[in-house]
Amino acid sequence: MSTLAAIGLGANLGMPARMLARALERIAALPQTRVVRASRTYRTTPWGCTGQPEFANAAVLVDTRLDSGALLDRLHAIEREGGRVRDGVRNGARTLDLDLLCFGDEVRQDPVLTLPHPRMRERAFVLVPLAEIAPDLVIPGLGKVADLLAAVDRSGVQPWRTPVAVDA
Repeated sequence: MSTLAAIGLGANLGMPARMLARALERIAALPQTRVVRASRTYRTTPWGCTGQPEFANAAVLVDTRLDSGALLDRLHAIEREGGRVRDGVRNGARTLDLDLLCFGDEVRQDPVLTLPHPRMRERAFVLVPLAEIAPDLVIPGLGKVADLLAAVDRSGVQPWRTPVAVDA
């Protein structure tokens, strides 16, 4: 059985839009996983630690036969390939950040994974790209993506100059 999952992509070091494009290619190549839809890339103001470069953010919906833990492990491997070092700093600058936002109707909270993503309802940089590709997606315990987006300030989220896909 397959599950529809939403993944948030973000980067603000190096060439962030190119990093997201490469991450999307890696996600598309995951076993037992098919990309259903990907958003365009958005330029977003930093959230949390504000003294850092702007972010590139996007979202992707995948249909996968992997379980949530296996998918998270694969996403972390893609982050490491992209130069991500998890140093314990929250909301800091990074080469690549891949967040599993939701995984079907799974609700989970343990030291490894919390589903749905615990702070997605507060973050326009997550909700704007997700609403572009899945406005009617219902996030367990939170509601419809379009309704969540209506409740946040999205002024710091603008379309990027170039699309997520990048020339090889």
